Amino acid sequence: MPLIEILRIAFASIGVNKLRSILTMLGITIGVFSVIGVMTTVTALRSSIETGLSFLGTNFFQIGKYPTGISSGSNRRKIEMRRNITLGQAMRYQELMEGTADVICLKVFDYNGAQAVYNGRKTPPGQSFGGTNEYFLNANQYAMELGRNFQPEDITLARPVIIIGQDIVKKLFPSESPLGKTIKMKGRAYVVIGTFAEKGSSFGQSQDDIGMIPITRFFADFGSEQVTVNIATEAPSHAVYNDTSDKGVTAMRIVRGLKAEDENDFELYSSESLLNAFASVADVITAGSFVISGIALLAAGIGIMNIMLVSVTERTKEIGIRKSIGARKKSILTQFLIEAVAISLVGGLLGIVLGVGVGNLVAMLMKAEAVFPWNWAFLGLVVCSGIGVGFGFYPAWKAASLDPIEALRYE
Repeated sequence: MPLIEILRIAFASIGVNKLRSILTMLGITIGVFSVIGVMTTVTALRSSIETGLSFLGTNFFQIGKYPTGISSGSNRRKIEMRRNITLGQAMRYQELMEGTADVICLKVFDYNGAQAVYNGRKTPPGQSFGGTNEYFLNANQYAMELGRNFQPEDITLARPVIIIGQDIVKKLFPSESPLGKTIKMKGRAYVVIGTFAEKGSSFGQSQDDIGMIPITRFFADFGSEQVTVNIATEAPSHAVYNDTSDKGVTAMRIVRGLKAEDENDFELYSSESLLNAFASVADVITAGSFVISGIALLAAGIGIMNIMLVSVTERTKEIGIRKSIGARKKSILTQFLIEAVAISLVGGLLGIVLGVGVGNLVAMLMKAEAVFPWNWAFLGLVVCSGIGVGFGFYPAWKAASLDPIEALRYE
């Protein structure tokens, strides 16, 4: 019998009992959906995080008060009780690291955000606003569009100057140059000395709605209460990265006045450590989705075997007639295998579509870009095919092995 004829008969048989076939497919759909949905979300978030972590720069490590992971219970309380890293400590750290690292960026942010105002024009509230030094461009992968970067004198003299991002430029200066103009941030006046080049978004948030002033000016204007300095240090090369980070930890312990037996009351992290923290969480989520999907796929496979055995019983006489007029055992086996694989694949395809759709929806709600996990989708189809063959083989073999005489007698 030609293969096209076997396919036609197989799909016609599936269509005879539509509801039964659909219910059987749902088990496969749920199993595949759980894996594809989770992996789509994780892949999208991983891609977004890898892109977003470019703010750490090349060969940079950062020292801060808080860790990158989630802490709970007594450990969280212990971290919250840590002393803030003061501006004096950060500057002392710079002195100790002279000759070891040439690029050391100090930065603080007002996490409540700010509103920029100029000549009656206003930006939306919540603009990123903070203080830094002349190395902010290096450590955060920004570039200058117009004007100049901070100079050491701006930091030393705590000058009231500011560099603004393109979102602020477009809102406040739609038809004029911002250079030399005085704008207000949080009620304080600053002269615009430069603008950052457009950078786009990271984690779904614009990186162009930013205004940075000299860190010394930030502390002079807003005080030091509840403010902790973050320090980004660039190793001269990847070869001396570990040595530089070790010296950075030593320098920080000195400025924090820690004794030899005291543990660090600060955190050191890099883009790699942030990715590892995310990966550990993602691995747990992935493992959980595999357990759920494995149970669902096993149940779905049993369902396929059950429906195919029922189908063989219902069509015993049909099989006997086909065999009596010359249908070969191989053709019967192929037909029933195709039916089992078709049910499994259709359910798998539906699970992939739903998984990618829901996974990307969740990813976009979490400010990540949409992706399509081709590798996981292909693996899903392979697994579905394997389930169809594995759980459909016995019913197909049973159908192909029926004695035509006995089958014709079946009522």
